Amino acid sequence: MLLFGIPYEQIVQGINSAVKRKEVSKNFLDILPLIREHFLDVSPSFIQSVDRRYYPAGRGLMVPFDVPIIYGDGARIVLPWMTFWKRNPLSGEALSLFVTLVDEVIFQDPDLEDARFEIIDFSAPRKSEQRQVVVTNSAEIPRLTDARKSEMLAIFAEGYFLAKATLAESGQDRANEAPSKPRDPDQPDFFDDPSAGQG
Repeated sequence: MLLFGIPYEQIVQGINSAVKRKEVSKNFLDILPLIREHFLDVSPSFIQSVDRRYYPAGRGLMVPFDVPIIYGDGARIVLPWMTFWKRNPLSGEALSLFVTLVDEVIFQDPDLEDARFEIIDFSAPRKSEQRQVVVTNSAEIPRLTDARKSEMLAIFAEGYFLAKATLAESGQDRANEAPSKPRDPDQPDFFDDPSAGQG
């Protein structure tokens, strides 16, 4: 709506026609009015997309960080970060870790060091309630010490690689891959070793 100027009604139609899973389309349609309402009074002087950045989380693990857009609002630059989990939004030390990493990833750019980083939470306060919009200025969130940050990242990286190894052992990491088609045994596959089977 902001970046491409697509009308709200067209986005609704696109969700209804393109998203086949009812539960997923319902989630999108629950969130969309809240997004429209939040940005209704925003008249940015400029809007642009942001290149993906990566944060080294440890053991060679590079975590991607994608700010969807940045925009100018008066004399300031705003980076909105939207979280769409219906329950269990980021909080406590996990939230502090997140904004601590954002400081290191984003605000090292001199063009963004004075930007306002807003966390826009679309979760439901309680399981039985509807989603609401809660906007938090990241400046209000306490940062972690370097020692605690390193400790939490080490735990995260260790958990990631353990989970990956467990999935690989059980074969579940291939569960979402398309089923392979039978192929002509005389036709080499792109990934085959060209020397295999030749003597």
